[in-house]
Amino acid sequence: MTTSKLNSTDSHGNGEASLPCSQPDNGFSDSLTLFHSEKAVQELLQQTPIQHTDDHLIEFSEALRTVAKALKQAAEGKAFAQAEAAEWKRRFELERAQNQQLEHKGKSPGECNGDINAQRMENSTNQPMLRNEANEQSENCCTNGLCSHEILHDGETDSHAKAVQNKMMRKASFKLSWWCKGDISDQHKHDIVSFERGNITAAGRSSKQISLKWESNPQTVLVMTKPNSTSVQILCAEMIRWMKEHKKLNIYVEPRVMGELLSESSYFNFVQTWKDEKEILSLHTKVDLVVTLGGDGTVLWAASMFKGPVPPIVSFSLGSLGFMTPFHSEQYRDCLDSILKGPISITLRHRMQCHVIRDAAKNEYETEEPILVLNEVTIDRGISSFLANLECYCDNSFVTRVQGDGLILSTTSGSTAYSLGAGGSMVHPQVPGILFTPICPHSLSFRPLILPEHVTIRVQVPFNSRSPAWASFDGKDRKQLAAGDALVCSMAPWPVPTACQIDSTNDFLRSIHDGLHWNLRKTQSVDGPQDL
Repeated sequence: MTTSKLNSTDSHGNGEASLPCSQPDNGFSDSLTLFHSEKAVQELLQQTPIQHTDDHLIEFSEALRTVAKALKQAAEGKAFAQAEAAEWKRRFELERAQNQQLEHKGKSPGECNGDINAQRMENSTNQPMLRNEANEQSENCCTNGLCSHEILHDGETDSHAKAVQNKMMRKASFKLSWWCKGDISDQHKHDIVSFERGNITAAGRSSKQISLKWESNPQTVLVMTKPNSTSVQILCAEMIRWMKEHKKLNIYVEPRVMGELLSESSYFNFVQTWKDEKEILSLHTKVDLVVTLGGDGTVLWAASMFKGPVPPIVSFSLGSLGFMTPFHSEQYRDCLDSILKGPISITLRHRMQCHVIRDAAKNEYETEEPILVLNEVTIDRGISSFLANLECYCDNSFVTRVQGDGLILSTTSGSTAYSLGAGGSMVHPQVPGILFTPICPHSLSFRPLILPEHVTIRVQVPFNSRSPAWASFDGKDRKQLAAGDALVCSMAPWPVPTACQIDSTNDFLRSIHDGLHWNLRKTQSVDGPQDL
């Protein structure tokens, strides 16, 4: 091959294969250009005589074939992307035309009510989060947290006359916001991390207190009381009478309390209750506020009534310690008046969701129903004289083998309960985490742990265990765990909002000072030896 012929061919190949600098908007000219470029490369390969003895020419021809293959793939990808974009554009135009047509036609009132009910049911089952974001110009159920603006009817809905006669109740709406140093903001303040110049710096900290502000007046209150207490029964009747006469509130009570009130007087015929488990499951759609009269056990019982979202709980102290009952029953009128007006500070107490998985279960659908705990779940040896033998995993990573009396998995709200007696630390209830506390471990180095809230903990009874284990959930619902059975615990998405007397931190510190006499000691005398 002569040099002149090679130069002329090379210039011809470059002229045909070079792409234009400015690409057209529609992309079709690009596809044509790629097609012509590929064709030019093929012609160049056919026109260029390849000498087997010339290694440079062989390498050059292989490179041209690679370029041709790449150009072909690019052209095919370009055509496919254009076709896909055209299809999405067609769908978008069609959907927009349908929406405009619906807007012009409008919907009938019956169809609107059907959409509201369908949306409410979907939100209450699929998205049970705490924050309530009500829309003031719509009566649709909000998509976050406790459903607001829910319309309920007393009695049977198929009887029109009775439906008109009964009073219509509407679920109160509220909004949660972050409060710090007297300022209320509607925005969630999170940790702000800066990565400037390769340095990680925490530029801002989260606010400390959550404030609840009612967007519509509460209308329905659930009152739950400690059983077998005459003083509590008297206070309950007095409080219900006051809330009905002065606040015009609808009152729900337990069936037991309903019987006690009606046995006292027929005046309490306006009080409502539930009949079966199905009505309990829908209780969160009717109740705006929960009032408990008792101790921490009453709060635990009230929280267990709600398997999903929990309304705000106002706890009056009528028990012994009262870590979660900051309000005094003597001032219940002033307390309830202030809380019904709002805004109020609340503590979001996280709950754990526990699943018992049996070794005999053939698939995941045969697992037992999940159990929610506000304090702790305890796995112990029960009445057996053998040590409990438990294998513990955290997100599928092996943690340790517990050999002792048992193990406590506690929330931070339960850090002042059983976990504290087993040597665990006291933790602020708004700190999200899971306490991993052994019970009398047969080891000198087994210290408690505090794990982050996003982990999943699995406690399994090994097959070589000498005895079964027993699990109890907030001190009740005791279940046996045989060899091969496992208990899986994770943080539940539905916290328990409890009203604060002042704020979350003040109530927590006051409870450990008053209830546990934490670090109570006489002050050292000043008249003694001193460093000069």
